[in-house]
Amino acid sequence: MDAGAVCERLPVMRNELPLTVIGNLVDDPELRFTSAGVAVARFTVASTPRTFDRDTGAWRDGEPTFLDCSCWRQLAENVAGSLSKGSRVVVAGRLRTDRWENAEGEKRSRMVLDADDVGASMTFATVTITRTARPVPPRETAPDDPWATASPVRPTAPVGGADADIPAQEPPF
Repeated sequence: MDAGAVCERLPVMRNELPLTVIGNLVDDPELRFTSAGVAVARFTVASTPRTFDRDTGAWRDGEPTFLDCSCWRQLAENVAGSLSKGSRVVVAGRLRTDRWENAEGEKRSRMVLDADDVGASMTFATVTITRTARPVPPRETAPDDPWATASPVRPTAPVGGADADIPAQEPPF
């Protein structure tokens, strides 16, 4: 998938800070459900820079950065069911500041990455993709809608109309 496809799919809002982080999960993702039954998963990614030391001829690990992440709904359930502590991941989302006041009245804050997409890194591992089944609600279409999806009741029309020399009609939009 190219970057253009990702940009088209993800909503871009003004004043948001998009961010992609590559690192390892510090613990297993924690899956919870809101009172409305919406799934939310929280996890922490540790990203450690590596630099090559020319004097010693060896790679050195730098100071790790720990970033709290959260994701919602089906993504949350997939993350919790697929990933575990130590998994190398690629997380793309929007950085935000979470603010609160503790029991002593002190103001606190932390940076959180609201994940739009989470993937397993294949740099040091292989991955098997398993699609999750999503229930699709039935859609009602008008019986005379020429642009509706084909169904057993109404088959698709030939591309060129009844006669192959006649071009297909263009949609009205």
